[in-house]
Amino acid sequence: MADRLTQLQDCLDQLATQFYASLRYLSTHHSSSSSFPPNNQPAPPPESNSQEPPQRPDSPTTFAAAQRELARDLVLKEQQIEYLISALPGIGTSEKEQEERIRVLERELREVEEERRKAVREKEECLERLDEVIRGVRRV
Repeated sequence: MADRLTQLQDCLDQLATQFYASLRYLSTHHSSSSSFPPNNQPAPPPESNSQEPPQRPDSPTTFAAAQRELARDLVLKEQQIEYLISALPGIGTSEKEQEERIRVLERELREVEEERRKAVREKEECLERLDEVIRGVRRV
């Protein structure tokens, strides 16, 4: 499972994608019959180099239901982001407490690193002894 910052970044990326998809849907499926261009000028035709066929507007009830669903999805994603932010380490602790925690963790890290070095030395000594035993067996 990804760390919290990666999860938060993924959620922010997903939220941006949802915003884009929502805006795209709203702009392509709305009924433009109730809105008039400025000065009652006809709207310019859409550019013809687009690969997609023009979208037909949804019925008002379908469009309203889709708006509610899109809004609900955005709110849920925002709540997920808020939860991830609240779960980040250090939230609710002072800078001094965080610095002390870092010092404790650094001390623990040094101790564990020393244990690791001892284990590596022991492993190398065992390998040397095993190598001597193997050489002794070859001679016999």
